[in-house]
Amino acid sequence: MADVIKLSCNSLRFSSSLLISFTSSVNSCQRAFPPTQVELLRRVDVVSSFGSDSVSSIAFKRHKQLASFKVHATFTESEQPKWWERNAGPNMIDIHSTQEFLNALSEAKDRLVIVEFYGTWCASCRALFPKLCRTAEEHPEILFLKVNFDENKPMSKNLNVKVLPYFHFYRGADGLLESFSCSLAKFQKIKDAIELHNSDRCSLGPPKGVGDLNLDNPSPPRKAAESSPT
Repeated sequence: MADVIKLSCNSLRFSSSLLISFTSSVNSCQRAFPPTQVELLRRVDVVSSFGSDSVSSIAFKRHKQLASFKVHATFTESEQPKWWERNAGPNMIDIHSTQEFLNALSEAKDRLVIVEFYGTWCASCRALFPKLCRTAEEHPEILFLKVNFDENKPMSKNLNVKVLPYFHFYRGADGLLESFSCSLAKFQKIKDAIELHNSDRCSLGPPKGVGDLNLDNPSPPRKAAESSPT
């Protein structure tokens, strides 16, 4: 029975008289097979009545449909955002320049701001990112800023960022509260810092800046940022 089912297009290229003989034999044996097998034999019978040219045409159309599906699937996959482009919500913002960074800190006022410096090539950054997104969802009152190290090298170097991922905690008039490198294995450091700094307080004055961030005269070249071990 397996040999009957596996008949290919090449196998169907025999004389019409042999096809008629084969069809007659199949019809005479249908009663000996269970219903499901009889249906399979009927399908073979139908294919034989079409002839080899029709089978080749059907096979070509099926191949064309599969090719179209593969192209569509590849196109859909390419539209998916990169891991660093995904944001947890409105309280997670991408920073593209020093001015955007300073504006975000000023507009946050006394709101706690957590800044992540990351690299798209950094395995530790990628491993930690999903947990950081969940933390942002759990704390909508906190503003999370994402700074791509490679796109903001002068600013990152002036802020003494040497290892990735690296975090800064800011708050209103207090300015910089804390800074440290952190991997997924040490994520508790971020939770502890949130618990320490995310408390209600009165404003102590206008928001502080982050020192002199002058892109026209960046600091002397330093060692490229490294990825912290996971």
